[in-house]
Amino acid sequence: MGNKKDSAPKKSKLETSLQAQVGELTADLQRTRADFENYRKRIDVEKGMAKDAGRIDTILKLLPIIDDIDRALNHIPEEIKTNQWVVGLINLSKNIDRMMNELDIKRIEAKPGTAFNPDLHNAVLFEGESEDGAEVIAEELRSGYLLAGVPMRHAMVKVTRK
Repeated sequence: MGNKKDSAPKKSKLETSLQAQVGELTADLQRTRADFENYRKRIDVEKGMAKDAGRIDTILKLLPIIDDIDRALNHIPEEIKTNQWVVGLINLSKNIDRMMNELDIKRIEAKPGTAFNPDLHNAVLFEGESEDGAEVIAEELRSGYLLAGVPMRHAMVKVTRK
């Protein structure tokens, strides 16, 4: 009988030890799962950021070509405006505008008379003096673009102080 009494406390100690180990392993597993989930979320965010950075880099490389097409369209002599080559260039520009809209790329408003906004416009020339400090765009020198509402390239402008 003395043997049964001795084995009961040993079993209890063994069970307690095993339960403690199971508790530790369960806690470690939960921490590992949480760490992995956090890692997966961080990787998803980083992949999205890398994708956006690549997209922006590609678009920025194409913008000078779009600028050249715009300059060509702005300087078409009146006598050749109906020429098929010119019409094709105009259609090319419309297709580019359509593609830019699909990519959620919008031109920054920088027409003469628009209020100057340093968050959207890069002033390279100032003319006139102002007592009240009102600054408006006199001329757009290079188009600026927003990607999903965030400036990707600021509009380069000439500002007049009225």
